Order: sequence, then C-alpha cells, then structure tokens
Amino acid sequence: MVKVSNYVFKNDKYIKLALTHSSYSSENYERLEFLGDSILDFVVAKYFFDNTDQSEGNLTKLRSHFVSADNLSVVFDNLNVSNLVLLGKSCKELTKSIKCDMFEAIVAAVYLDSNLEVCEKFILNNIFIENINQIELLDSKSKLQEWAQANKMSVTYTLIEQKGESHNPTFTVEAKVGEYSQIATENAKQIAEQKAAKQILDILLKEKK
Repeated sequence: MVKVSNYVFKNDKYIKLALTHSSYSSENYERLEFLGDSILDFVVAKYFFDNTDQSEGNLTKLRSHFVSADNLSVVFDNLNVSNLVLLGKSCKELTKSIKCDMFEAIVAAVYLDSNLEVCEKFILNNIFIENINQIELLDSKSKLQEWAQANKMSVTYTLIEQKGESHNPTFTVEAKVGEYSQIATENAKQIAEQKAAKQILDILLKEKK
C-alpha cells in the first residue's frame, strides 16, 4: 500500500498511474489530471465560498492562486513522492508544470480510491488553503501596475536568489518601479513578487498621506 501525505491507497494502481508521465507510457496521468483539475477547482471554490464573504472577483483571485502551477508544484514537492515518478528518457526533469499536473492527477487518484469527502479533506490538508488572509497581497501586482501606467513607468521583477531543497525552496525577488524598489522572500516566487509589490504600495501610500 502506498501512503501519500495523510492518505493510504487501498488500490495502488491509481497512484501509480497518477505518477506516470506520458513520456514513459501511453497509460499515464493525463486522464486523471483532467478529472483532478475539476475536483480541485470545485473544492477550493467551495472552501472560500463557505469560509469568506469575499466578492466574486476576490474569490476568483484566491482560487486562481491556490490552484496555480506555482502553488501546486510546491504542494507536490511537499508530498515527497518524486522518487515514485516514472519519466521516459525524452523527459529530462520534473518541471513545475509536470508537478502541477501530477498533483491534480493525485487528487483524482484519491477520489477514485475513496470518495469526494475524503478527497476534499486530502486537498484541504495539503494545499496551504488556510492562508486566506492573502487577498490584499494577491492584488498588489495589478495595483502597482496600474499606478506605474498612470505615471508612465514600468514595473520589473528580478529573481535575486533561490535557496533551499527542491521540496522547500525560498525565492528572493526585487520589485522596482522608478526610484522605488523593495525585496521580499517567500516559498513561492509569485508570492514574493506580490509581497515586494505590496511593500512599494505601502511606501507610496505613506508618501501620499
């Protein structure tokens, strides 16, 4: 029996298929990914609908972040199942996109091996979804871009450093617009960019006051 995070598979064929890339076999994760993507979207949307009173726009931003390749690739790494992945010779590495797809396939595998209720618990236990206080943060890049365009400037984001193991990386990013620049470090590059943008917006707000 294969154990993934807090779930033990009753039928290992599902998890084995979820971790088989198309470069290795014609029987691979792609159909599972299709199903898992839909389940993931539903569970995440339902969670935020039930647990927040946010507008449709903010709900969409929250869901988009938590089901993004940036986030799901980190979630995949934290499952510590890379050693079980089957790749063909034509596929040289586990890219962010493949990790994301395989996590979606794992979601479908858990569902087929159990039921929707168990699958929902698996998702919520692994996807860092408790960080729902990030709504303002997730909007920071678009707000800074709007300010930059209004002032005829451009915003740049530069990856300064990436550290740590593949299952627990940290990204240090610099955001810069005009004379303003800020640096932030997070476990996802996208969030580091948002955080740095938020820090610049905070400075602009103080100066406006």
